[in-house]
Amino acid sequence: MTSVLYDTPGPRAKRRNVVYTIVFLAVLALAAWWVLSALADKHQLDADKWSPFVTDSRVWTTYLLPGLVETLKAAALSILIALPLGAALGIGRLSDHRWVRVPVGVVVEFFRAIPVLLLMMFAAALYREFTTVSSDFRPLYAVVTGLVLYNASVIAEVVRAGVLSLPRGQGDAAVALGMRKGQTMLYVLLPQAVTVMLPALVSQLVVIVKDTALGGALLGYAELLSQNRQITANYGANTIATFTVIALIYIALNSLLTSLAGRLERRLRQGRKSPSVTLPAQAGATEVKSDAVSGA
Repeated sequence: MTSVLYDTPGPRAKRRNVVYTIVFLAVLALAAWWVLSALADKHQLDADKWSPFVTDSRVWTTYLLPGLVETLKAAALSILIALPLGAALGIGRLSDHRWVRVPVGVVVEFFRAIPVLLLMMFAAALYREFTTVSSDFRPLYAVVTGLVLYNASVIAEVVRAGVLSLPRGQGDAAVALGMRKGQTMLYVLLPQAVTVMLPALVSQLVVIVKDTALGGALLGYAELLSQNRQITANYGANTIATFTVIALIYIALNSLLTSLAGRLERRLRQGRKSPSVTLPAQAGATEVKSDAVSGA
């Protein structure tokens, strides 16, 4: 049995694959043993380094949960602004009018080319010099601004690629029915492109959640990852334990987001597969047309 990509492995190839797998697992186990031994030598695996996360609720109520709330706040604001803005920019890049398409393309390519951390730093400087935003809220504003500018540009390209991936006949059929360009985009192309774009959009939303940590690194924003400094300072330099717990929180959060998006995608695909229903008005119009033809 063969496929387009590769031939089915024979007995010798199967034996080689088994040997390769055993060697890889052995090397992986050796690397894990070396890492754990090094951590044990540095006393990073001692119980007192990990026990505060189980025995002391203040670690969670004072540091981790407030940091998680700040992470979710910045991510939620960024997503709520970046999604519609990115969709608008993506539609603008598909415009038939050059005076719309070219400026929007310049904006998208400009902000997509700048690292998001640099955008955050520029935003913080602008808020400090030219606005009256309080220093308590300035880090949040800067983080959200940087995330929105960068991710809206990326989402614009996702939207443009999703719409262009649809068969050309979809737009032609809408035009033949007398629909305008805006109606075609809003009622025909975008609803179908959502299922195509959803995996890429979910990946970008996960990136937004993780990139909030950049604000804590250089702007002093009190998000989840930045809380490691406070925890290690108050609980005996348990850096490895703190980073591990924070990493697990990020994994759980992003897994939940991916799971919800997967369920949404499955529902959308099932909705596309549902049988279409003929509207009574269309049936009536067909009957009238048939009577007119027979009468003629």
